[in-house]
Amino acid sequence: MKSLDRGLKHLEENKSYKFSLQEPPPKEYVSKPISAFINWVEKLNIRYSVFGNPPFYDKSLFPWVAEVEKEWKTIRKELEQVLKRKEELPSFHEIVSEVRTITQDQNWKTFFLIGYGLKSEENCRMCPETTRILKKIPGLKTAFFSILSPNKYIPPHRGPYNGVLRYHLGLIVPKPEEKCRIRVGDEVRHWREGDSLIFDDTYEHEVWNETSGDRVVLFVDFVRPVKFPFNLLNHFVLNAAIFTPAIREAHDSHHKWEKRFYSKA
Repeated sequence: MKSLDRGLKHLEENKSYKFSLQEPPPKEYVSKPISAFINWVEKLNIRYSVFGNPPFYDKSLFPWVAEVEKEWKTIRKELEQVLKRKEELPSFHEIVSEVRTITQDQNWKTFFLIGYGLKSEENCRMCPETTRILKKIPGLKTAFFSILSPNKYIPPHRGPYNGVLRYHLGLIVPKPEEKCRIRVGDEVRHWREGDSLIFDDTYEHEVWNETSGDRVVLFVDFVRPVKFPFNLLNHFVLNAAIFTPAIREAHDSHHKWEKRFYSKA
């Protein structure tokens, strides 16, 4: 109960955290009864979160982070091959239509390896070492190269569901590093090559790349550690998500892009 009290106090004090235990955000992609169920599970995720509910997490809480960081140059090497065809890569909103509310230009490119639990076979074959390294991350749901063009800004927004945490591994971070930054809640941090950030994307967050170069991170969503047996409900929601129209649409969009991309190879 003490952890819940701390979480409630934080929600009251930090106005930038848009998720409220009393009034969760609407889940427009599902029916009202399902939305009510998901909102209930979100409350449980907050109450029984193993590592609390801060905007940013200490990466030492997750032993696998050090293992991934050891091999960041291996990932970077495969990324460099992908970037040779950067202009052919899809923008985020061309795959996930919901992000059109925050980006509609060609300055946020993606290269998906796994999306919402669905594997991109061709992309994984193109990046076999990265695919191998991703297996070190327990509960991985999504993984892709997130490529922000110079002077790209992503306005304040929040993730749809708190059952995952977000992991960023800096792969290409142009100088000055402080100009490549992210605000999560009231905290601002910047990326470093070979270094990791872990945060809760259901806090309001925004991103800046105020440099003359591309900023690239390995972008991962993994299952939030939640105490047993409540973690079972979280896993149920996450596993069921692949059947929602929005995710099926995203999968279909990516599959069509993938066919075009590899037909030219």
